[in-house]
Amino acid sequence: MTALVQDRQQRAWGRGHIAAKLLGGRTRLAELYQEGAAKIRLPETFSAEMEAVFINTGGGLTGGDRMDWSVAAGPGTFVTATTQACEKIYKASFGTAAVETRITVAAGAKVHWLPQETILFDNASLTRRLDVDLDEDTEFIAVEAVLLGRKAMGEAVSRGLLRDRWRIRRGGQLLHAEELRLDDDIAGLTASNAVLGGALAFATVLYVGPLAEALLPQVRAILGDGSGGASQWDGKLVVRMTAADGFQLRQKLVPVVSALRGSATMPKVWNL
Repeated sequence: MTALVQDRQQRAWGRGHIAAKLLGGRTRLAELYQEGAAKIRLPETFSAEMEAVFINTGGGLTGGDRMDWSVAAGPGTFVTATTQACEKIYKASFGTAAVETRITVAAGAKVHWLPQETILFDNASLTRRLDVDLDEDTEFIAVEAVLLGRKAMGEAVSRGLLRDRWRIRRGGQLLHAEELRLDDDIAGLTASNAVLGGALAFATVLYVGPLAEALLPQVRAILGDGSGGASQWDGKLVVRMTAADGFQLRQKLVPVVSALRGSATMPKVWNL
């Protein structure tokens, strides 16, 4: 009887895809597909880039929900993709929410993948995957930030599941791989100095492009002597940072990303 009730529970599902092409020196939309709870909006820009805002109309995710996003940047294009708001991962009565993102970047193109923070609630369950295929001559920036509850609201995450998998390939060769797993006793795991040292917010930023080495001193200066670090090798720059809460995380995250973007501001939805 319990299994029958679970099978009948409504689950959110969505799939969104955009492809960009170069036309008249500006990045233009070549393909747009959206289905289910996935919606994509394209705000007007006053530059050569195209900005895409990904929206989950379900208002958050819980066990069994699934979202699939994909971006294809054609030769010479510039696409910045973000999310309308922080993605909230609610308590899962059963099952795991899944989010998959696939990005391809052709020769001479740029993609900046800048989703807003993911907020985990107690007993949430999420698996997330990012797969990126880069041409040899590209620029790519990725941000993934996580908040373990909202400190200002008195929320805390004791137990749950977060799995995050990155696979970044350049010219068909694996360039960067990540596997994060916080499972079951999240509060106990993150209290360890080897993990988060009690921090409730953390982020990873990846830059792949010709300026990785040149940008490293600037990024380290922004991070200062606080909870964070940066390193670069093989044409990529990786930044890790932790903070006591989401507000403090943004105080470092936004300037770091702006520096990697050549002093460009974050997408407007980050300020709404």
